[in-house]
Amino acid sequence: MPFDRRRFLTSATAAAVLTPQALRAAPLPSARGRDAARYGVRADSEADQTRALQRAIDDAATSGAPLALAPGTYRTAKLTLPAGTRLVGAGPATRLKLADGDALLQGNGGDDIALADLTLDGGGRPLPPRRGLVHLVHARNLRISDCRFESTGGNGLWLEGCSGTLRGSTFTGIGRSAVVSFDGAGLLVAQNVILDAADNGIEILRNAIGDDGTQVIDNRIENISAGPGGSGQHGNAVVVFRAGNVIVRGNRVRNCDYSAVRGNSAANIQIAGNSAVDVREVALYSEFAFQGAVIAHNTVDGAAMGVSIANFNEGGRLCVVHGNLIRNLIPKRPPATAPDDEAGVGIGVEADTAGTGNVIENAPRIGILAGWGKYLRDVTITGNVIRDAPIGIGVSVVDGAGTALVGNNLISGARRAAVAGFDHALPVTGDLTREGASRLPQVALHGNVVR
Repeated sequence: MPFDRRRFLTSATAAAVLTPQALRAAPLPSARGRDAARYGVRADSEADQTRALQRAIDDAATSGAPLALAPGTYRTAKLTLPAGTRLVGAGPATRLKLADGDALLQGNGGDDIALADLTLDGGGRPLPPRRGLVHLVHARNLRISDCRFESTGGNGLWLEGCSGTLRGSTFTGIGRSAVVSFDGAGLLVAQNVILDAADNGIEILRNAIGDDGTQVIDNRIENISAGPGGSGQHGNAVVVFRAGNVIVRGNRVRNCDYSAVRGNSAANIQIAGNSAVDVREVALYSEFAFQGAVIAHNTVDGAAMGVSIANFNEGGRLCVVHGNLIRNLIPKRPPATAPDDEAGVGIGVEADTAGTGNVIENAPRIGILAGWGKYLRDVTITGNVIRDAPIGIGVSVVDGAGTALVGNNLISGARRAAVAGFDHALPVTGDLTREGASRLPQVALHGNVVR
């Protein structure tokens, strides 16, 4: 289109009229929507807005229209969201602040609920343990986008039996966990920011082992503390418990008291492409009664242990650990962890597992450890690069332990042994790669390069 000076000046004049003050005062665009002010809802009033807001929510949901909240702060007690609620604000400028009650927004059995561009402020008020600032039960096709959850003494978002999407929202000042899902039905938790939580970042849980299918993708999770204490139940960026077929991918995790991703009894979990920095226990964990796990293409910089595939004694088995970059590990776990647990280890595996193509650097104790006592079966450790670990690879050699294939690895700077036999945490052989070393039935060695 040719440049037209008159068209340019007209457009510039129109843009100049839309000052921030004018934008704030302008009505929200809402095709066939309802303006909450029509129901007597008043922004920035010290008066309680609960009755007026509830009336507006109910009427808009019944008519199938979105309800628009203008910029401002709305003090309210607990509001109930019926099926079809679509509540829309103006981003950070629209703030719902909890004045009383055990939740700010709650719904039970309401499908097709949508929340967008709202700031949800808990006012620092404590909540009961199994409640969230937003608390939804059996809500299908849920959509929460571009919201802010702030300053709650309890959980941020609590979901039970829900499906749908949580996307692009921010959680700060969360007194327990930011996001909790029980018995989910295929949730998508994507592109959210969690900056401060005193329990866990995201919890994907089930009351009994079963299919879940939640995807936890491309979130940023930082500053997660284990406020309630414990030995790993708290202080994690992402927890998956009893939930099968969950994908945890592409998340950026920094500064956690315990793990970046902890899968407990979570079958077919995929932990892929995550970045974990400064986590103080096992960075990536698959433990207890799981069958099937893929832990691939993650980076870990700073942890007590990079990857742990544990609890063959509880049925934990069948895993691929591939293409991970793990470095700068620390020699101790948090004090609450069992004293005989390993630390300063890059990767630990136990049963029916392939550990291939990983790169490990600066592990204070062991690069890769296969087996724990008699709990070792059918493990391959091949094609890995291990640098600057006192012991490059350790394999359990106690009576009853199964076999590990250790082949075609490059082990550099192993001051004590490139490959050694172990009894639990204790090395009990010399370097098995040296000429003349004893051959042990549990360790099949070939093609390793030691320098």
